[in-house]
Amino acid sequence: MADTDTQGSTAQTRKEGISLGRIMGIPVVLAYSWFIIAAFTVVVYGPVLESRNPELGFTAYVVAFTYAVLLLISVLVHELAHALTAKIFHWPTQKIVLNLWGGHTQFESFTSSPGRSVLVALAGPAANFVLAAAGWLLLTGADLTGVAGILANIFVWANLLIGIFNVLPGLPLDGGRLVESAVWKATGSQEKGTIAAGWSGRIIVIALVGWFVALPLLGGGRPDFSLIIITLLVCGFLWMGATASIQQARVRGRLHLVNAGTLAEPAVGLPESATVAEVLRLPRDAATGAGPAVVLCRTDGHPVAVVDAGAVASVPGHAAGTTPVTAVSYALGAGAYVPEWSTGQELIQYLSRLEGEEYAVVDRDGAVTGLLRQSAVLKALTGKNPGGGRRMPGRSR
Repeated sequence: MADTDTQGSTAQTRKEGISLGRIMGIPVVLAYSWFIIAAFTVVVYGPVLESRNPELGFTAYVVAFTYAVLLLISVLVHELAHALTAKIFHWPTQKIVLNLWGGHTQFESFTSSPGRSVLVALAGPAANFVLAAAGWLLLTGADLTGVAGILANIFVWANLLIGIFNVLPGLPLDGGRLVESAVWKATGSQEKGTIAAGWSGRIIVIALVGWFVALPLLGGGRPDFSLIIITLLVCGFLWMGATASIQQARVRGRLHLVNAGTLAEPAVGLPESATVAEVLRLPRDAATGAGPAVVLCRTDGHPVAVVDAGAVASVPGHAAGTTPVTAVSYALGAGAYVPEWSTGQELIQYLSRLEGEEYAVVDRDGAVTGLLRQSAVLKALTGKNPGGGRRMPGRSR
């Protein structure tokens, strides 16, 4: 029988896409969304290829699908270059995902620097330039013709364009890491670098839309409809990526405010065997009349539930001594307790894996000292009161 972690990982992969196995120990996942871009390539490029090469007939659509596969291989090599370069600096790679927008390499926690960030980022485009050069040598040296020549030519241009596009200086493109690292090096703040690179990415989006959509339309021309659709889709993706980078940087800049002991409200621990009367006897604030939050603990000391103050108030006075406190409490999520000295990214990563929105805070002796609410953490991260349905951010790059 497989262990729980393996089962969970397999289930997550199936939900996200099709596992293509591992390359040098790195899991590779083909997202289901890739089939959308593959179908789009066949539908758009197939007729163009057939009109230019009537002798191909239906084979033109097969060649168009092969084009999509060649793009997939090019993106895979691009992402592998990122991952393998990151391995040099001992950055653990979680997985490579190939999807509708190309792909991305997801890393686990690591310590970066401006120089290393640039090297890892530029390894991807460099790999595409190498593939383009190899394809050009094959195309010219072997004197390829027919379908082989068409595919070789496509392969060269695809990799050349992927490489050039990705070195544009704005996030989420690889070239954005150049801007990020330059500002990071100059200011000592990675967050400022990321925000600058995110805004640079937004400027690139505006420039692309202006060049490929606005100028042809304003000039009275008739721009290719498929080019407009592709431009808007790509630019929409880039804008969302740039915006996400800016937001993540702002969150990282507030990580120092995330401290379990500081953000938790005062709380005391009581055994599950306690009664409502024991809760009512706890000292209360002289100004507000409110008592501390009450966390129930098992016999082994582990927090398991929180007492509902409203439910306690509804218990008649004569019944307080006989009403078990478990009758006016609700359960905490499994393992929902944290040390009071937990801070920053480590705390957020842990909380993001827990169920529920409240967590007991304990001292070094395991005694309950506070109750940490997810809303308090989110407010510390964003500077705003969180809206309904917001969840704790996890670590993803």
